[in-house]
Amino acid sequence: MTVEKKYFFGKKKNTETDETKRNSGSIVSDGPVSSVRSSEGRMQLLIPILACVIGVGLNIGGRIAAISGGAPVRLDTAGTVLVSILGGYVPGIAVALCTNLMEFFLEPAAVYYAAVNVLIALLSTWMSRRLKLDGFKHFIMYVLVLTLVSGGPGGLMSMHLQSLGSENYSNMVREYLMDRGIYGNYIWLPLNVLFDFVDKILTMVFVSAVLCLIPERSRSRFELTGWMQEPVYGNAEKELEEVKTHRFSLNTKIVTVLISFSMALALICTAISLILFRNYSIQQHEILAKGIAKMAASVVDGDSVEMYLNNGDQYESYAETERLLTSIRDNSADVEYIYVYKIVSDGCHVVFDLDTEEVEGSPLGTVIPFDTAFMPYVSGLLSGKPIEPIISDETYGWLLTAYEPVYDSGGECVCYAAADISMNDLTAYQGEFVFKLLSIFSGFLILILALGVWLAKYHLILPINSMSGVTEQFEYDDEYARKANIKKLAALDICTGDEVEVLYRALMDTTEESARFFEENKQKTEKLDALQSGLVMVLADMVENRDEATGSHVRKTAAYVGITARKMREMGYYKGQITDKFIKDCVNSAPLHDIGKICIPDAILNKPGKLTEKEFEIMKTHAPQGKKVIEQAIATLPDADYLNEAKNLAGYHHEKWNGSGYPEGLSGEDIPLSARIMAVADVFDALVSKRCYKDAFSYDDALGIIKKDSGTHFDPLVADAFLNAKEEVLEVADSFAGQYFSGSDGK
Repeated sequence: MTVEKKYFFGKKKNTETDETKRNSGSIVSDGPVSSVRSSEGRMQLLIPILACVIGVGLNIGGRIAAISGGAPVRLDTAGTVLVSILGGYVPGIAVALCTNLMEFFLEPAAVYYAAVNVLIALLSTWMSRRLKLDGFKHFIMYVLVLTLVSGGPGGLMSMHLQSLGSENYSNMVREYLMDRGIYGNYIWLPLNVLFDFVDKILTMVFVSAVLCLIPERSRSRFELTGWMQEPVYGNAEKELEEVKTHRFSLNTKIVTVLISFSMALALICTAISLILFRNYSIQQHEILAKGIAKMAASVVDGDSVEMYLNNGDQYESYAETERLLTSIRDNSADVEYIYVYKIVSDGCHVVFDLDTEEVEGSPLGTVIPFDTAFMPYVSGLLSGKPIEPIISDETYGWLLTAYEPVYDSGGECVCYAAADISMNDLTAYQGEFVFKLLSIFSGFLILILALGVWLAKYHLILPINSMSGVTEQFEYDDEYARKANIKKLAALDICTGDEVEVLYRALMDTTEESARFFEENKQKTEKLDALQSGLVMVLADMVENRDEATGSHVRKTAAYVGITARKMREMGYYKGQITDKFIKDCVNSAPLHDIGKICIPDAILNKPGKLTEKEFEIMKTHAPQGKKVIEQAIATLPDADYLNEAKNLAGYHHEKWNGSGYPEGLSGEDIPLSARIMAVADVFDALVSKRCYKDAFSYDDALGIIKKDSGTHFDPLVADAFLNAKEEVLEVADSFAGQYFSGSDGK
């Protein structure tokens, strides 16, 4: 996880400084003050809640005014839009939902428009975060977007509610047009959009006027926040929410999980509600069918059934019974068919079968085969037992049938009176139920999602990202930086009261322990470095003392190496190579550049004259011997990084830029950079030092030789840096003036 920009955390100290820092996008504090933040936190909850109450009041007041005036507009979204712009998603959605719930008492169908008003709240908030309402162009954009939502989905919802025949459906535009004798879907929908456009213009005029009365610096007080840490403001808060991750941010995961589980819960609840509604509807149909069947059975004379079947419908009592059955059917709107059958093994023998407008009843005595759905119940019907209602979807459509036995005076079942209830309307009822359920439920679902995202933001996302942002800025270069790390982390003052706060406290403890560890380790490292440097210098002096030296050749060359390397970095030479560590390693290693002389015999090393060719060949072996000695030391002390440069210095400080040096004849940049720097320092010190076989050169002559041999003996860039650092070089040389040197690699 990476954080590209710095975050600043803090508290308010006074109104003037607070607003000034708000405008700059951050507030920096000297430390957390929890009591002050707690008081402000309570106000940041109280003000948005009061704004929500006022917003609902504005909506209801506007609706009542519209109803009282008979205007074809609603005027019930001004509070929603205003609170959404000032307070954010959660307050805006809450106002929208509460408004529709309270409007139920004015217009019952209003509750079904909750989803539309919640969508208005969402869009108002979203637009306010990206489009400041400060001009006519932006004003029109707000009006058009809100009209599109309210007149589009809202208008289609109105048409659908009307098509469902909802008893509590009411629409002001519809009533307005009907009162004037102009009504029809072809003209109603565009006029509905037009009136919504007027409604939203009035709404936005009111909202704009209120916003003009609220100072810009005070609007943030209406926003619903829930800081569990020292607040951040302006761009800093946005950066905290947009911390980049390798895959998915915690915020994305939380939103995804909330949406997924909410949608799953919505589907499960809808399915369960639909099943319960369906079962309840079927039970009501069964009760109705049983009641109608009992009424039909009560008007049939069981003793006359055989007579009707044998002698036809010539009897007066038959016609009277048929008239009573017809009356029962006609007085029950949900009854599709009423008939009376005698159940015999070969089928259903028709006693009565009433005609309908669509279907002509079967003649008396007709034998009708059993439908498939009735086969499991035939044995019970043949024995004259009561049976439960049967649902079938065969010859005469989807029906629920209730059979009621008809008994003769001897108590024997002679036939069954049946009532068929059409189940086709159940599908329409289910569709209407699901539509209304989703219309109401979707608003609450969005509110729950918004609350979940809001809580996750202030209890998880911002605290965790704050800790991540601060730790990304941690520096460990020195004691001041490490103390600053602790101060930055303490300034967050995270107090969520849960595992996040436990994590924060643990991070605080770890950071403090790390700072103490770094400080202790630094002190130990400094002591160890001092010990190593001392040992190196002692070893270098021992080697130099064998050369009967009384001066400080190794100290001066080390100083020259440091001066040259720093000057090269200043001049931009070998960028990336010359780092603080490189310079430190070179300076620490410089005293060991002649460590190989420990292998040279004293007779050659301290000869008071010029060496013979054979002796000089032996003297030249001090370079590879020195490299070998250092390699052995590295094998023993693998963590001594500076010894890698010591190896290069010892082995290659006599190599020349043109390849004429020794021991390997390397040239150009094949020669290690540290050895090229040492070559200049070593030669200059040899030139300006008095030897047993020569007098010291003047500074100008020595610098002239360095300049002349640049590009042949010396790396041109190294020589240039050395010459440009002339004042520092000569200052070191003067500090050691008068000391006598006999040892020289150039004897």
